[in-house]
Amino acid sequence: MYKYLFGPVPSRRLGMSLGVDLVPKKVCSLDCVYCEVGKTIKLTLERKEYIKSYKIKEELTHYFSSNPDPDYITFSGAGEPTLSTAIGEILRFIKENRPALPVAVLTNGSLLSDPDVIKSLMAADVVLPSLDAATQEVFEKINRPADGLTIEKYIEGLIEFRASFKGKLWLEVFILPGYNDSKEELAAIKDAVLRIKPDSVQLNTLDRPGTVPGLRGATRSELKQIADDWGLANTIIIAASPERKKILAYRSDTETAILETIKRRPCTPDDLTQILGMHINEINKYLDVLDSEGKVETIQQERGIFYLAKE
Repeated sequence: MYKYLFGPVPSRRLGMSLGVDLVPKKVCSLDCVYCEVGKTIKLTLERKEYIKSYKIKEELTHYFSSNPDPDYITFSGAGEPTLSTAIGEILRFIKENRPALPVAVLTNGSLLSDPDVIKSLMAADVVLPSLDAATQEVFEKINRPADGLTIEKYIEGLIEFRASFKGKLWLEVFILPGYNDSKEELAAIKDAVLRIKPDSVQLNTLDRPGTVPGLRGATRSELKQIADDWGLANTIIIAASPERKKILAYRSDTETAILETIKRRPCTPDDLTQILGMHINEINKYLDVLDSEGKVETIQQERGIFYLAKE
């Protein structure tokens, strides 16, 4: 059982992905209203070695000696990975030991204006930042950033990173009706995308409840309309949780274990991580599929969102 590695996780974009956690749960520079991991516990822009690099290297060394290579190694987890000052060191370690294994970085993109962060990510194969707003008002409404973080600096950081980075840049835009889907905001986001020049623009939306009650995901037709209005050839829609079942890494026994657990008593995602010994990101991937198939329902209580199996 690893403490800082998780998976491989069935990923819609990266296939069979081994996750690497570089910061403790919900240490982040944003507190997004839609976050499936939960409310940010430590909202910060402070970069430091939250988890000692040697501990992560030990787990990676053991994994490499005991398992087949996944499709990707992905820096993701339950917080913002670029807050870790060890990210560059760990990335180099992976490339030294598995030079042919592609490495992806899932980041909210908020720290890409930092020269040290840019330098740290140069050896990555794919970086997947997010951009959910292009005006300060909407940025604060949907992403609820740490003090001192402006959308102008955020976008300029993405532009600067794209200019330096030689790998692939896949920009995710998370559409949340009532928050960032006005004609004016979508036009401003498109303008920012044109300035950033990513290899791919990936439209996504809410699969399950976020941290704020009453949110709804955009429909497939709404996302398609946005893509059509933008007219950008590199725009794709990735909101399709059921497709995870087609991925080799999707395990029916894990799905069954989750269902059998919540049949006995309702559980939060955090409860399931403790009961089943799985990472929160793994749990969320399976809950996405179960929710899309109508096999679970949710109840909002004081301690969070509880999942139970539908009869």
